[in-house]
Amino acid sequence: MGVLSGGGADVRIGLSGWTYPHWRKAFYPAGLAQRRELEFASRAFSTLEINGSFYSLQRPSSYRAWRDATPGDFLFAVKGGRFITHQKKLANVDQPLATFFASGLLDLGERLGPILWQLPPGLAYHPERMAAFFARLPMTTDDAARLAAGYEPRLFERWSQEPVVRAAVPGAIQHAVEVRHPSFATGEFAAQCRESGIALVVADTAGRFPWVDEVTADLVYVRLHGDAELYLSQYSDQGLDRWADRIRGWARTPGVRRVCVYFDNDGYAHAPQDAARLVQRLG
Repeated sequence: MGVLSGGGADVRIGLSGWTYPHWRKAFYPAGLAQRRELEFASRAFSTLEINGSFYSLQRPSSYRAWRDATPGDFLFAVKGGRFITHQKKLANVDQPLATFFASGLLDLGERLGPILWQLPPGLAYHPERMAAFFARLPMTTDDAARLAAGYEPRLFERWSQEPVVRAAVPGAIQHAVEVRHPSFATGEFAAQCRESGIALVVADTAGRFPWVDEVTADLVYVRLHGDAELYLSQYSDQGLDRWADRIRGWARTPGVRRVCVYFDNDGYAHAPQDAARLVQRLG
């Protein structure tokens, strides 16, 4: 399913990850080789989140393989590493950030979409910490290439792969931050995101984490984890109708250029089913 018309904005509906064994037969056709699942999913939806990059650094060869398996108008969101967000807690992250961007993101070329930074539930809001982190984030692919030059070389030596420290395609990089501590649910943080051009993620978490809903950039980034039970519940027709209305509204908002929505209720293969139902409402 291609990019949707949304009143001027680029509207994309997709999935948070694509490699789930329990999706086989429920979403992926019986007999489809696992290596072809990305090819299939990228023809069903116009965007996907790369989640493996959150758990560990991915190799440059993986990013190139993902690029080559997907259509030219496809978009990947890339989830920032938990070493940066959860272990380092955004502090002293110059080299980890450089290594992350050198790991192959820039080889996605025109398929490189937003970078998602999901913060841990235990990390409270400190304006100075967030300002310092936002200031380090590259806002163009050329900035990312310059940052990537400060990578940690030992990792790439172990992989026997070359780091990616040049921009395949010049362009802007969009960033989104998903917060999970209630102290972030303030106008002060939304204003800080707006000043830095960072999208504040609208996350539906069945009430588990704080609800924030502010347009702070030219990107609106939505993660649907489940409205009744986190990661497990299926969205009702009425629930999807409400989200479709919200998306249409965001797409008509002055200054918004892109709306990306990712379903993360992967239990019982609800995510691809719900994403397809939402696309039908917006198509």
